[in-house]
Amino acid sequence: MSGDAARRAPSAWRGATRLILASRSKTRAALLSSYGIEPELMPADVAERTIEAEEAARGALPAAVARRLAAAKAQAVSVRSPGRLVLGADQVLAFEDRCWAKAADLAEAAARLGRLSGQSHRLISACALARDGALVYEAVETAELAMRALSKTDIETYLGLAGEGVLTSVGAYQIEGVGRLLFERVEADHAVILGLPVSGLLSHLRRQGLLAF
Repeated sequence: MSGDAARRAPSAWRGATRLILASRSKTRAALLSSYGIEPELMPADVAERTIEAEEAARGALPAAVARRLAAAKAQAVSVRSPGRLVLGADQVLAFEDRCWAKAADLAEAAARLGRLSGQSHRLISACALARDGALVYEAVETAELAMRALSKTDIETYLGLAGEGVLTSVGAYQIEGVGRLLFERVEADHAVILGLPVSGLLSHLRRQGLLAF
């Protein structure tokens, strides 16, 4: 047995087929794996920026944007995976009731961190389950985070340490690593910060007989 296999959590999944995660996110996949659910990754590749623009045009609140993105991913993959249960997830950053997408480059990331410096913001994580194109479960949970007052040098030092990996996060930080140094206070389930609201999700899967306990 390889070292990776030896460290893998025992399977808690009781579905006839593996749960599909409509994503290429290693973080979300690892989170599910830590609960004994080894997902099959199948990226949705939906037009996220188009969906965000449509929701912004109609004045949708950040939670509605996150919910629609998660649902769109789950439904898109479930249509091409007949009979399979598909999990979609997404996360948006809400600051002053406006949604932020991921920064395009490190310069934009630095500017965003400058805006968030000394302020509080929210990370809104949504998930959805779909089968054959029909939604069977949706959930949204929110994390509240208070960032330290950061100098320009602080931001430059952080981005030098974290590198371009920050561009994969809506907040230009990865709080599971060196990004934690940016914050004074974090109030949330850690899974919500990582982009997957699992509390209700796990309860739903358990009620459906899909978890061992």
